[in-house]
Amino acid sequence: MGHFLFWLAVATLLFVVATTIEFAEGNRSLRRLKNSPPFSGGAAPKVSVIVAARNEARKIEQGLRSLLAQDYPNLEFIVVNDRSTDGTGAIVNRVAEKDARLHVVFVTELPAGWLGKTHALHCGADLATGEFLLFTDADVVMERSAISRAIGFMCRENIDHVAIAPQVQMPGAFLSMFAGAFALFFGMYAQPWKATNPKSPRHIGIGAFNLVRTGVYRSVGNHRAIALRPDDDMKLGKLIKKHGFRQEMLLGDGLIAVEWYSSVGELIRGLEKNSFAGFEYNLPAMVAAGLTQLAVFDWPVLALALTRGATGWLNLAIVGVLVLLYVDNVRWHGLKSWYCVGLPVAALLFVYIVWRATLKTLLQGGIDWRGTHYSLRELKANKV
Repeated sequence: MGHFLFWLAVATLLFVVATTIEFAEGNRSLRRLKNSPPFSGGAAPKVSVIVAARNEARKIEQGLRSLLAQDYPNLEFIVVNDRSTDGTGAIVNRVAEKDARLHVVFVTELPAGWLGKTHALHCGADLATGEFLLFTDADVVMERSAISRAIGFMCRENIDHVAIAPQVQMPGAFLSMFAGAFALFFGMYAQPWKATNPKSPRHIGIGAFNLVRTGVYRSVGNHRAIALRPDDDMKLGKLIKKHGFRQEMLLGDGLIAVEWYSSVGELIRGLEKNSFAGFEYNLPAMVAAGLTQLAVFDWPVLALALTRGATGWLNLAIVGVLVLLYVDNVRWHGLKSWYCVGLPVAALLFVYIVWRATLKTLLQGGIDWRGTHYSLRELKANKV
């Protein structure tokens, strides 16, 4: 056992050092939206902003007002109220009465073969008349120059798809610690800095801000091609990348913000729908990923009290490098460095969430999301 723990520590240390170097280089290659000048020169291309909303009464008005306050001169707004049972419809109608640019679509029935959100976004895109489509969530709040800066960037750089990572806001220290940890886990999974490389299979898409040329969106099969993907934002990015178009992720700190989840319970339920989908519903891959995460982020901390000698020193080095990795990563996302103390607990919670979601999906034969059941058979069939 002693030899095994020694070599496990050696392998883990090599892995976290390599990961830290990868993140340090990758994060520093990401560009920030706030450093992109607003659009200028010539006629401003029309942008259609599409918002899918289901039971978003608590947050949607603030998000819509931030959209309507954008200083970009050529915008239309399409809000798709997807079978909401709260006050979402009334709020959207009230806001629309005061601004003719806001068009409201009411979805009363969900057709077979669609997730609610993908269908809502598809409906909105069908009505759009802009040269660019911006898919965003109902709870996203944007500074007034955000869209102008994004369009300016796309036009100057001749990019086909821009995904912008919002600044995540969560109440309380623990949820903020988890946000920092999730940013790290997502970075390890997606490696978004590689999305710009046409030779890399890495791709990116972010539900808070997916901006794509309309012609590109139509040519890759639009949302019909990802109709049953809970991870529709990432899979839209994958479609765009697979078809040879150019994409890039920008950091939106200071300009785009979202309150992700307001409680641990909401966090657990919110991540259920796409945890298993992110691993293409592959159970061995999901189990292996969870065990790897526990071995990297939790065992070295526990091993500080259980191992001695060279193995103990190796585990101490692992913990030190993990702290460095976390601290360096969160600085790009507007979070506090001392949140690193919560990394082991956040890793445990994340593994619990994804394994719980996987077990529920298998036992239920699918996922239940916002009042609708989607069978695992049809979910697995929608491969991208």
